[in-house]
Amino acid sequence: MSHSELVKRHQAVLPNWVSLLYKEPISLVSGSGRRVVDAEGREYLDFFGGILTTMTGYAVPEVVAAIAEQAGKMIHSSTLYLIEPMITLAEEIASLSKIPNAKVFFTTSGTEANEAALLLATGYRRSNQIMAIRNSYHGRSFSTLSVTGNRGYSPTSFSPFQVHFLQGGSRIRGPLAGLDDEQYTKRGLEDLVDILATQTSGDVAALIAEPIQGVGGFSAPPDGYFGALSKILNESGILFIADEVQTGWGRTGENFWGYQAHGITPDLMTFAKGIGNGLALAGVVGRADVMDSLTASSISTFGGSPLVAAGGIANLHYLLQHDLQGNALKQGTVVMNALRNYARRSSIVADVRGKGLMVGVELCEPESTVPSPSLASEVLEATKRRGLLVGKGGLVGNCLRIAPPLSVTSEETQEGVQLLLDSLTEVEERATSRR
Repeated sequence: MSHSELVKRHQAVLPNWVSLLYKEPISLVSGSGRRVVDAEGREYLDFFGGILTTMTGYAVPEVVAAIAEQAGKMIHSSTLYLIEPMITLAEEIASLSKIPNAKVFFTTSGTEANEAALLLATGYRRSNQIMAIRNSYHGRSFSTLSVTGNRGYSPTSFSPFQVHFLQGGSRIRGPLAGLDDEQYTKRGLEDLVDILATQTSGDVAALIAEPIQGVGGFSAPPDGYFGALSKILNESGILFIADEVQTGWGRTGENFWGYQAHGITPDLMTFAKGIGNGLALAGVVGRADVMDSLTASSISTFGGSPLVAAGGIANLHYLLQHDLQGNALKQGTVVMNALRNYARRSSIVADVRGKGLMVGVELCEPESTVPSPSLASEVLEATKRRGLLVGKGGLVGNCLRIAPPLSVTSEETQEGVQLLLDSLTEVEERATSRR
């Protein structure tokens, strides 16, 4: 079926807030490695991976085989029964988390994982006070939206929590503009102390934070920042929840988890996206005393089902056996260097940031730091025409998000970078000619 026909059907039966990329949206129907094919037969090099979800690649034989084998035996049973693949995967994630004496609870999405973490933290601390970071995104549910500090993704002001937002977001405009790492951290510590003293009753349950903000355009504080904040949090017994939905599993290259850049071990950590490689697999891992603290029975109908757990195990083993974390660092360095070299002579690229294969490109009006979502949209259209898929984000949608599968090859990296640079050049020439 043609894309135009699918658009009409989509608009007729799906809510208008289920947004689509591109002026002429596309349907992806098959893929192999890092390449996908749309419903009209066109091939693309995928540098967005289903919003950082296709971690090891499309149609990875080992993962497909594990899913098929498990599907032939048992797809579903629920957590009312023992599930060996779920137990095995939990053992491996608990060990990899580096959280001492860790336990794991599986869910079906990052949103639900953050819901579970917030439930655990507020119940454990007997407090509904939560601290979060400005420009953050933690999910689309009622409670996770309340700790999301991004107006573009916050359709309601109602909240089950009393939320206090700490500094965060852009380092090229606003109150953080021009600050070096030491100044940034100093201001963050002052902000935290002031909020605790003036806006809370002192018994805050937790701080939830992304080591690198995903939807927020891959913005990040300096390394060590959350470690510095944790010293103050620990004085009051406030828990730290690391939202690793996008930063986990080695995507940042230098570390397996984003939190490791901060010299801190979280009390709770949420994960999703890459571990399932497209399967609905997510969860929370944390200290046993916190994880065991619920005072009522609970189950998960679909979380950690035999099928997704088996696929998750195979996917995780493929990641580790092929050192995809190391590849993320290697290929990410190539991407980052090329884009930063371009930015030095560009009038529309205001910032290039991120780590590993999590690279953000902030586009602004020529010779300014005024965000330009229209230029970001133009670049997306230009990359699509050239056969490259990238994403976008940021507070107003002006940041490109470059995040290919961690298995991307050197040849594919060079190809994708060139297609992106050609697209940026095309859009920049057009933008400067309009001035």
